[in-house]
Amino acid sequence: MSTAPMATPVLEFPPTVRPLSADAPMSPDAAVSVRGLARRYGEVRALQDVSFDIAPNTICGLLGANGAGKTTLMSLISGQDRPSAGTLQVFGREPFDDAAVLTQLCFARENQAYPDTFAVRHVLTTCPLFLPHWDADFADELVETFRLPLNHKIRKLSRGQLSAVAIVAGLASRAPLTFLDEPYLGLDPTARRRFYDALLRDYAEHPRTILMSTHLIGEVEGFFEQVLVIDDGRLLVDASAEDIAELAFTVSGPAKAVEAATGDRQVLETHRIGGLASAVVLGTPDAAMHRRAAESGLEIGPVGLQDLIAALGAAPHGTAEARAHDQEATR
Repeated sequence: MSTAPMATPVLEFPPTVRPLSADAPMSPDAAVSVRGLARRYGEVRALQDVSFDIAPNTICGLLGANGAGKTTLMSLISGQDRPSAGTLQVFGREPFDDAAVLTQLCFARENQAYPDTFAVRHVLTTCPLFLPHWDADFADELVETFRLPLNHKIRKLSRGQLSAVAIVAGLASRAPLTFLDEPYLGLDPTARRRFYDALLRDYAEHPRTILMSTHLIGEVEGFFEQVLVIDDGRLLVDASAEDIAELAFTVSGPAKAVEAATGDRQVLETHRIGGLASAVVLGTPDAAMHRRAAESGLEIGPVGLQDLIAALGAAPHGTAEARAHDQEATR
């Protein structure tokens, strides 16, 4: 089986999924409003000209390859880093060094650093000091759900247990803006399902804005009300879940017939097995495409979000964010 990414100089996305212009006015009612955001590390651009809004009480998926810029973007929005250029507002204010904003945020990730002396119980007693919306009863419920050992030192926990600690902190924070940066790493499928169930149940009862990065797109794509796709530091797509479902389609069948039927369309990627092929095609199939498919014995179908992101994204190595972090490490 071979996979052939297509060399497409400019992807012509429909207006419904295109990112905002950097010149668009800031949205005062948005939970997050970003215009022309950029982050440089020396000569490397980790983020370039990123603009979008996230409405309050929305679960937004931040998707892209490793090193595409997702964590850099989250670090900027959460006030952990300053942008090199552009404008950023969280709840109408710049987040960096603003306690009124920062107390409304929670950044949950599996590799969160804690003091060496910290046990799980110390996390539960410390979080309420910084997170005013903390729900101790919900935290206790999650600790029981994930069977976390309260007296075990954080540095002695397994990767799955560290992920569970991050999930407890992120969900029990009930922060108006919660960042979930792949917090499930190390969890088995059963534990991930417990996480998803707890997330959706609590979000329904206590709505807030959640920005979630993930590579397990197939498991969570039904959660997202908004999807941001980032690649090599640039925002490719900003779309509702409904609009992104219409972004591309597949054409499958005999390889020569697939090539002939899609020759005048933007093909993102083609998979080949022997004499058969399946092409991921940008846009929606029109009447002419359906007619060609019927005449040639081809099948037209939807593209899952996981496959769409893979087709849109660049290779996971050598991206802007990865180069930037390498440069920082050598200083």
